[in-house]
Amino acid sequence: MTGKTVHGVKIEPFVSDEQRDLIPEITGNEINGLGESAVRRPSPIYWHPPRRDHPWAPVQSWMLKKSSREVPEINDMNNQLGGRGNKERVPKAQETVEKSAEDWTAAAKAFALEHEADLVGITKLQPEWVFEGYETKDENVIIVGLEMDHPELSTAPESGSVIEVMRAYNRGTRVTRAIADWISEQGFEAEPEGGPIAGKFTLIPAALAAGFGELGKHGSIINRQYGSSFRLAGVITNMPLVPDEADDIGVDDFCLSCKLCEAACPPDAIASAKQTVRGVEKWYIDFDKCVPYFNETYGCGICIAICPWSRPNVASGLAAKMGRKRQKEIAQES
Repeated sequence: MTGKTVHGVKIEPFVSDEQRDLIPEITGNEINGLGESAVRRPSPIYWHPPRRDHPWAPVQSWMLKKSSREVPEINDMNNQLGGRGNKERVPKAQETVEKSAEDWTAAAKAFALEHEADLVGITKLQPEWVFEGYETKDENVIIVGLEMDHPELSTAPESGSVIEVMRAYNRGTRVTRAIADWISEQGFEAEPEGGPIAGKFTLIPAALAAGFGELGKHGSIINRQYGSSFRLAGVITNMPLVPDEADDIGVDDFCLSCKLCEAACPPDAIASAKQTVRGVEKWYIDFDKCVPYFNETYGCGICIAICPWSRPNVASGLAAKMGRKRQKEIAQES
């Protein structure tokens, strides 16, 4: 297959003819809004249920069947890797418990941390995060982060990595379902959003706003404690909550000079500079290069595993170092 192209992108030998024949006419980068100057809502493209009939649904269905066949540990997510918790939600209590937003915030965070979450933050749900074709009310979002085992993650792109990723997604689904049930028992509305199948809104912008860190060159969040070695899940709710603030830890300065993930990416999908996507300048991964390789390798994850911030017990030191560097630069300018 060397030398063949799809949408002008060279398809490497590791991408099968079977997958290539399923790639739609419209490019993933076009659907994502690469190069668009106006802000708009994201379009469903991948990880949404194939029945939503998004353009890349046939490719996604092929990948899911292939992965389930070749990695049996993820064939039945409801009963393997710890399961996904109760699928059915408890009824909302008829009476609403009265507390201040500050008290509910403290209680919600404590509950999440007591029920498998490693990180928890809160933000207001913004319209530009909600996928086209989905509707939500002006509500709050509780975002949780689930740490992954770095030695297992470092096996990427072998199957051990995807098993660890799916284990984290199951944890995220369990904790958000538990949070949603607890919120319902207090008399408020709550809707859990676990992974890997996408829900109503995109989790990464919400997690950034909720103080989880900053977007790295590899397109994933870098956190001051766990680096990029964690997964996300969330709960939409009308419970009164106090939003957290974004956390600037100097990731941009670091990623501009670091080339590790960029050099390690087999399909060369990681750019050396930010790009404009739906009106926002950001680090962006080339969808049409990344996803075909991702599909052939159970989920890849090389860029996250190789990120210096993801190594155990490293992120906090790097965050402190970048903070000192910034303070020094500010002092020199004043």
